[in-house]
Amino acid sequence: MASGEAGPETDAVRREFALERYRYILQQINAVNENAHRFLALYQTLATALVSAALALSVGYRNWDVPAATARGGVIGLLILATVVAAFTSTLILVGALAWLDFRNEECDITDEVVGPGFRQRPRPGNFLRWYETYVLLFIIVSVIAMWVLAALLLLPAMR
Repeated sequence: MASGEAGPETDAVRREFALERYRYILQQINAVNENAHRFLALYQTLATALVSAALALSVGYRNWDVPAATARGGVIGLLILATVVAAFTSTLILVGALAWLDFRNEECDITDEVVGPGFRQRPRPGNFLRWYETYVLLFIIVSVIAMWVLAALLLLPAMR
């Protein structure tokens, strides 16, 4: 048999390799999906702690003999930290969604080759309105905007 020809043993090895790769891809898709929930929980926890600290500072700065300018700076600093956490979380979720697209396309490549073309439909990025990651990102963006607006309109002006 020439080196370019595939025999039954080679076909069996290729199928076994494709099956193992397919299992790995499905495992990675599952991990990407789980990570989005972890990242949201991380954001919620850290944002809640930072905003709580900002509220505590805005309420208690007089009792603690902290100058108003220093307290306002502290509130702004805490909101900046919350924004950095939001940006980091958003980046992780966005990168996870891009990784998911890559894994799904690789899954389709394997099924097209092993099972037959069109066995699995390729993901369409245009369907982003159906992805829960879209709404997680929207929640993060809206919550950060709300934090800054409420601080600018209510907290900071009251700290004179």
